[in-house]
Order: sequence, then structure tokens, then C-alpha cells
Amino acid sequence: MSNFPFQRLQADLAALIARTPAGQRLVSEPELAKQLGVSRATLREAMRMFETQGLIRRRQGSGTFVVGKVQALESGLEVLESLETMAKRLDLEITVSDLQVEQTSADETLSAGLNVAIGAQLSRVRRVIRADGRPVAYLVDILPEDILRINDLPNDFHGSVLDFLLGRGDPLKTSRANVSAIGATAEVAKALEIQRGDVLLHFYSQLFDVNGKVVDYSLTYFIPGYFNFHIVRRVGG
Repeated sequence: MSNFPFQRLQADLAALIARTPAGQRLVSEPELAKQLGVSRATLREAMRMFETQGLIRRRQGSGTFVVGKVQALESGLEVLESLETMAKRLDLEITVSDLQVEQTSADETLSAGLNVAIGAQLSRVRRVIRADGRPVAYLVDILPEDILRINDLPNDFHGSVLDFLLGRGDPLKTSRANVSAIGATAEVAKALEIQRGDVLLHFYSQLFDVNGKVVDYSLTYFIPGYFNFHIVRRVGG
């Protein structure tokens, strides 16, 4: 019974969000907390569930906005495929924005991730993936310069470094990914138009060619409500 007031708060918020048109801003946190008879801290905790479902979006300095639910991108993790491939399978249109392609050099983390010397020249590709115009993922790929130079990507690059390498005929073989839940950094929060510290699903991955060379070290940040990932596993023994 101790959770009943919080569940009631969530139900009240769900009703409020449901009757608010997409794109409209909710009243300010202090006013909403006063209306619902709760503290701002309790209100933020209750609202986080609706953020992860993609139903509301907080924007720094602007407030909290209601957004219409988009179709979730769903994929198994047994086979590596791009977000573009996933979207095409679901007949969902996605776009790329904030594309940045730049040179950088390997620090200790990138040296270890790509198995290159510290200071080695690298190419970094950063972009935001949008569905129905809304940011849903932030992608960063870092590759050795002998694999990808900053001028290699075509003018009509659609966001997938994986698809570009496959289309070029690179002999790719396997990928190793680590998955975790993290709080958004300032850089990622700005790109995804969310609050710093908001929970994201984070993948950092290494892509290997047939000779075992790491050809891509990637960082991907997903807003949870827009993605459903699953794993099919063989029963041991």
C-alpha cells in the first residue's frame, strides 16, 4: 500500500499527457507539482517513466513537451545491422542531422579500443538519428585513417558507417558490443535535446574484419522508449 500514492501520481500524469496535444508544453514543474500536491523531486521521478517511453521530452530552459508516440525500432542483437536497415524493415522513415566528420587523434581510450598507437590519426563521424523529426539516437564512429578518411563519405551519406563499409566491399566479420544504462553527458544531452543525466541505453562496440583487425570503434546512445532490443539464446547443455 505504501506505493499507492506514487502509482496514483503516475496515473494522473498519464491522463494529463494523454489529453495534451503533441507538441504542447506542460505547465512548469513548480506549478505542476503544486497542482498534484507532490514535491518537485517526486514529480521528476514519476515523469522519468514517461520520458523513457518517449511520451514527453524535457528541453533545457524551455520546459517539458508532450510528443506523439513513434513506432519503436525492434531488432535482435544476434546479427549486427544498421539503424537504417532496421527502419526499412519496419517501413519507418528516419533521417540524419548534425552530421560532423572530422579528424582526431587517438587518446588512451581510443588507442585501446582500436589497437592503434596513442596519437594515431583517426576519422570521427558524429550524427543524430531522428524519427518523425525527433532525436532518438546519437551515434559516434571512430575509425583508423587507413580505413576511412574524412573525404571518403559521399555527399548523400545516410548515417550508417557500417552500411558504407559493407557497400564498399570491406571484409567485415564480427562485432563485440558492451551494453549499459548511463546518464546522458552534456554533449549527448544537447544532441538528443534531453536533460543531462537522463537515462540512455549505451552501446560501445568494436567492429572486426576477417583478419581480426579493429576497423571501427563506435559509441551509440539510444533513448530507451524508441528501441526494443532482444536476444535469442541457445539453452546450455
